[in-house]
Amino acid sequence: MTLLLAYASVVAALSSGLLALLGEHRAAWAGTARRAAGLVRTPIPANLAQAANHSRRLPHAWRRLVFALLTASGVLALAAGGLQLHAGTAVSGQLPFGLPWLQWHVRFDTLSAFFLVVLGLGVIAAGVYGPGYTRQFAGQYSFGALGLFTGLFVAGMEGVLLADDAYFFVIAWEAMTVSSYFLVAYQHEHASHRRAAFLYLLMGEVGAIAIILAFGVLAAVSHSFAFDAWRDAHVTPVWGTAAFLLALAGFGMKAGLVPLHAWLPEAHPAAPAHISGLMSGVMLKIAVYGLLRFAFDLLGDVQWYWGAIVLGLGTGSAVLGILYAVVQSDLKRLLAYSSIENMGIVFMGLGLSMVFIGKGHVQLGLTGLAAALYHVLNHSLFKNLLFLAAGSVVHQTHQHDLERMGGLIKRMPVTAGLFLLGSVAIAGLPPLNGFVSEWLTFQAALQAASVVDNGILRGMVSVAAAILAFTAAVAAACFVKLYGVAFLGQPRERRSAHAREVSHSGMLWAPGMLAGLCLLLGVLPTWALDAMRPITRQLLGETLTSASAQGWLWLTPGGVGTASYSAPLVLLAMTLAWWFLRRLEHRGPEAAVRRAPAWDCGFGGLSPRMQYTAAAFAQPVRRIFAPVWDTVETSAPETAAAHPLQVTALRYRLEIGDRSWRWLYLPLTRVVEDLARRTTRIQTGQVRIYIAYSFVTLIVLLGVVS
Repeated sequence: MTLLLAYASVVAALSSGLLALLGEHRAAWAGTARRAAGLVRTPIPANLAQAANHSRRLPHAWRRLVFALLTASGVLALAAGGLQLHAGTAVSGQLPFGLPWLQWHVRFDTLSAFFLVVLGLGVIAAGVYGPGYTRQFAGQYSFGALGLFTGLFVAGMEGVLLADDAYFFVIAWEAMTVSSYFLVAYQHEHASHRRAAFLYLLMGEVGAIAIILAFGVLAAVSHSFAFDAWRDAHVTPVWGTAAFLLALAGFGMKAGLVPLHAWLPEAHPAAPAHISGLMSGVMLKIAVYGLLRFAFDLLGDVQWYWGAIVLGLGTGSAVLGILYAVVQSDLKRLLAYSSIENMGIVFMGLGLSMVFIGKGHVQLGLTGLAAALYHVLNHSLFKNLLFLAAGSVVHQTHQHDLERMGGLIKRMPVTAGLFLLGSVAIAGLPPLNGFVSEWLTFQAALQAASVVDNGILRGMVSVAAAILAFTAAVAAACFVKLYGVAFLGQPRERRSAHAREVSHSGMLWAPGMLAGLCLLLGVLPTWALDAMRPITRQLLGETLTSASAQGWLWLTPGGVGTASYSAPLVLLAMTLAWWFLRRLEHRGPEAAVRRAPAWDCGFGGLSPRMQYTAAAFAQPVRRIFAPVWDTVETSAPETAAAHPLQVTALRYRLEIGDRSWRWLYLPLTRVVEDLARRTTRIQTGQVRIYIAYSFVTLIVLLGVVS
């Protein structure tokens, strides 16, 4: 039953793509239908001919139908994942596709069910948000291409979650990567978008090669491409470590781990908003699923030093991701760098889990794994929410630059409220869900001192915990800056001053649904952790029972005597404090608030130029951590001709680059260019040389065949 629902979800996603393509070319297929009808002398139904001719009315209805199918795909995925997670079992099957001797194997267990729930929520939000958002592309960009590749993208991600052999997994992985390449390049007239898409595709394929090589190790040991055979194979520690490192490189590149993150801040801002939400909120999690499936399920026998590597990469990604985010002035680019930080937190939880499991402390490993999975779910919700709300802001202001925004809380109050909830959640503040998963990660890290006997490892975990605390503080500052500059104060530009709330209800309902889930998962975390028990039972044979030992009111991952957190009581205390302050504010006519013009420092009228800019807000962080970035900062004063000492204007230029380009990618580019230049020497232009090449190739092939 659940597998059929999952199949139906894939079919609905593909159908939405095909329907979008048919709508784009409805005149062509209507003409074909007319010719076919003429051949058999059959009249064409009037409504069909009318549909093909009404080029203005049909696309709107067609677009809503396409997104309705996409939403149905999300609902089916959510239902299938939820039911399978509740059942706590695994079902298998085969599909009549693939090679003659290798059909596609399918397995639907609790791990894939959990990630299918994550995917379903993201797809529902995209399906509800899309009809209103994509109206701006009408007549300018191909809706058929957008719908087709969105459907393929979703179906590819679902295929990865269902695959139970290497062949099907790689096919689905490539479908996900290639279709999302076309979505990144959707607004292709921008050179920056084409560059971002090419970089994304290039790095995606490099990561895919690493994954295929990792699969090759297990296929060579088990003499099979089926995952079932891999689970039973015995892999030596050396080959197991080699396969794990290859898989970590491949899946880590797709997850955006530093220093393999270069594609992420370029690709996510280039895609349409609902696709950015899917890429950041769902696709990055598919990479986490891949690593979990490979390390915990297929390889088994997790080694503690694998965890140390993952913990180091996660810690570096978390701190560098948020430091890069805080200095950004582009709204979507800031959110993209923030995704790197959050994926770093997920990998910190995974790394802690591997360290503890490798050292034999399974219950502590369960805490780290639960923290990672919970942050996967939480990040998918609040990052999707923020990208959709950011899409509404860009849709209404036609601006990505924070320096040109301001005062949007008065013009887009609902979007501003939803964005505020997402900002509080991603900053890790109670009572929302981001706090819970980060607190669980802290709990896993803080208990390392009492159980880990290796001094270096214990010190490494302590440093990681300290960096996580620092990351949380910078994240709070980063989103205070974003929200304050974009939504508070006065408009800095005419388009912001004339912006209006979005008119399409779907553009408010979708982020509203995600905001509600952020609050629900923040207030009742024990319910979500209890729902995850079948996953840990499947992967490790045990469950984290201590987290909800005191009922739904208290979260106690390490036991009552270690640490506890009650989100419902925190929410109650905050509500009572708000109510008490409101009572104080309105306690009588004598306490009425006196309203007067804001103090303007004696300059005679407030103006947008008096406000903090995004660059100015981040300046202290930029000064302290200057070695982190490649920064170019210049200022050129202009003076009056008659009075050289009188400054009339000041031109300020700030460019912040990613050091990984200079340290890693540019040297690699030079090596590749040098190899390519050397390779061109075989192209001599002489026929006899080419005949010699053919002869040598033939001899080598005959030798291989014989």
